[in-house]
This record gives sequence, structure tokens and C-alpha cells, in this order.
Amino acid sequence: MLTDGLTLTDHHCHGVVPHDVDRAGFEQLLGEGATGSFDSAVGLAVRRWCAPALDLPPHVGADAYLAHRAELGWREVAVRLLAATGTTSWFIDTGFGGGTAEFSPLTEGEVREVVRLEQVAEQVIAEVGAGRAVFDEIEARLRDRARQAVGLKSIVAYRCGLDFPLRDRPPKTVFPEHRLTEPDLLGWLVGLGARIGAEFGLPLQFHTGFGDTDLRLHRADPLLLTDFLRKTANTGLTVMLLHCWPFHRNAAYLAHAFGHVRMDIGLTVPYVGHRAQAVLAETLELAPFRSLCYSSDGYGLPELHFLGAFWWRRGLGRLLDEWLAEDLITTADAERLAAGIAHINAEDAYPSTPAR
Repeated sequence: MLTDGLTLTDHHCHGVVPHDVDRAGFEQLLGEGATGSFDSAVGLAVRRWCAPALDLPPHVGADAYLAHRAELGWREVAVRLLAATGTTSWFIDTGFGGGTAEFSPLTEGEVREVVRLEQVAEQVIAEVGAGRAVFDEIEARLRDRARQAVGLKSIVAYRCGLDFPLRDRPPKTVFPEHRLTEPDLLGWLVGLGARIGAEFGLPLQFHTGFGDTDLRLHRADPLLLTDFLRKTANTGLTVMLLHCWPFHRNAAYLAHAFGHVRMDIGLTVPYVGHRAQAVLAETLELAPFRSLCYSSDGYGLPELHFLGAFWWRRGLGRLLDEWLAEDLITTADAERLAAGIAHINAEDAYPSTPAR
């Protein structure tokens, strides 16, 4: 397949759990809900595809897989599976799942940081308190972190939804919340992130679509960002829509309509598995080829980073084979499309060196 030899830039993912886990812990990390299970499509994929990468036969039983995994140790498993993805650049959301210092020893690839807006704001509020000075400190801290970062990210979809109010100025008061949920504060924080992103040339990522049970899915539809996208269209900001399923067609429309929008279907691909080809086809119905970036959104288990890469290669490879067989695309165009999604589109969107 055309995707087999391509190197990947994983433009959005997380770290791995730095210790061995039992079956309950492993299965919990397999899903986005309160519990996951080997009795699922992703569980079958672990036994079918991750097992051979760890020198086990395909379809090995769950208990045998976990026993062998424990013998190897979490670090060896991570090193093997991350290497098998063919990823040469990892952009780590350090707001959840560990930092770049913990991830870097597990891979020979470049590792860079994506700064989560809400985490920085919560840290500052905890340190400074809820007075007016906190807003200036949040901005100063974000600017300092941005100088070394490759991108910024917001999880406002989890906190109040993507229909957050657009605010150019901070609210008059801030509540000392451990977990920010106040819409006006979040609307100001996202606006601040957009301004800093435009100034430093850093894309601003948004979680959209499905996630864990902390989310109200109908408020994570990227179409709710339409007013925000209109406001930021000519500012120099690049907006990255992450994950997107089941709203991947909505995200594709936004990428079609707004030149500063990019998207991925990371997190989606490991879970839809053999249906990745269908989701990719639906996404590319409207999304410009330049707008789609690869990501795994792997978290906790390196198996998820591995499956993100595996199913992406297979899904896009089979889709392009189908287009070639029907004479819908030339080989040269197919190669260019695949390489673009694999790494070129991310390389074009993200800074190659820190802003400093």
C-alpha cells in the first residue's frame, strides 16, 4: 500500500502510563468510558495486531497477552510499539498523561509540547488566587509556555461546550475553581489562546467529538465553533479540530469553508478499527486534502498509539487503492495525498522551531 513506508507526524497524542497495569487497569485504559473491555473492537485489535508486534501469535488470549506484557515490562512494550508506528515527530498534550520528559526516553523521534490552556489557567489561579491580577498572570504564563511549545490546546468542549461566549476581555470576577467551568472565563481564555497562537504562529487545537463521560457530546459538535472561526478567519491563527467523530463530516465542512481550519480523526481511528477506511472516505468527501493531519491521540497504553498508526495506514491505503482501481486519482496524486496527511500538512501548519 502507498502508506506503508511513510513516516508519521503524530500531531496530537498523550503519554503512556509509566508502570505495569493489571487486567482491570489495562481494560479501563482501552475505553473512553468508565470501563473498557477486551470484548470490543479495540480489544480484538490489540490481540490481533499488537500481539505479533510483541512476538506473540495473532489472536492470543487476553490473559496470555497481559502475562507476556508483564514479563516484558511497560517500558519495553512502549519502546517496541511506539517504534513500530513509524512516527518521527510526536506532539504531546502535556495537560493530561505526563510530559515530554517522560515520553522522550521511549522513542527516537522528536518530542514537542502542546500546552493546554485550561491547565495553565488552573495552575495560576491556584497559586495567585482569584483577584484581578490573576488575568495578567495567566497571560504571562501562557506566553512563557508558548515560547517553547509547538501548539496550544483547549478542552472547552468538556468544560462548558463549544458554544462558549466570545470574550475579548476577562470577566470582572474569577471563582477559585479547581476545574474551570465558568463560560465567560473560558470564553476569554480561548480568545487569549487564539491571540497568542496567531502571534507565535502556534495552531490552537480543540477537542471536538467523542470522549469520556465527562463530556456532553451534543455540545462538542465543531459546528458550534462557526462564530469563533468567522472571528479568527483573518488573524493568522490556524485552528485544529481534533477527533471529530461522529461529527467528522461537520468538521470536513468547516475545513472546506474556512481556510484556517485543519482537522484530524485521531482517537477515532483506533476505535473504529477496520472501519477507518469508511470514516476517512466520509471525511475526504469535503475536506481539502491539505487540511487533514494524522494523529493517534494515543493515551495511557502504547497499544493505542500503535493501533492509531496501523489502522490509519491500512484504512487510507485501501481507500487510495480503491480510488486508483476506479481511475479516480493518479498514482502521483495519491502519493502526494498520503504523504500530506502523514506528515507534510502538520509540518506546514506547526512551527519547525520554538518561538523563543
